[in-house]
Amino acid sequence: MDDRQIENLLRTHSIRITANRILIARTLAALDHPVSMKELTAMILTIDKSSIFRTLLLFKDHHLVHQLEDGSDVARYELCLSHDPDDDEDVHVHFYCERCRRTFCLSDTPVPKVSLPQGYAQTSVNYMVKGICPDCSRRPHHD
Repeated sequence: MDDRQIENLLRTHSIRITANRILIARTLAALDHPVSMKELTAMILTIDKSSIFRTLLLFKDHHLVHQLEDGSDVARYELCLSHDPDDDEDVHVHFYCERCRRTFCLSDTPVPKVSLPQGYAQTSVNYMVKGICPDCSRRPHHD
């Protein structure tokens, strides 16, 4: 994703364009898996941790990032590639490998539709499948 596309994505989600926001969005766009705050701050050494955190919260509030919980007590973030800030067509299943502890995006696997009982209003979906990834399945496991 080039800077023009990043800027368009920020505009689509009503986020004011700054150099730091472009850099954070570009870093997230280049990844093929969700990352933790710690991982993201290690990748972006030119922006302090609190600025990255505030930007992620802003992106989350404007539906530009998905925040996931994979069961490891660490929130992970990924760029939302939805073209509509109100209707997220980029919601997909994630897979957490219990051996290597990596989280994978299964981008071609849509989240199943859930019919909620009357009175409940959905605001987000976090669909996490846990198990063993293909790489770990091929390797012998020693406890």
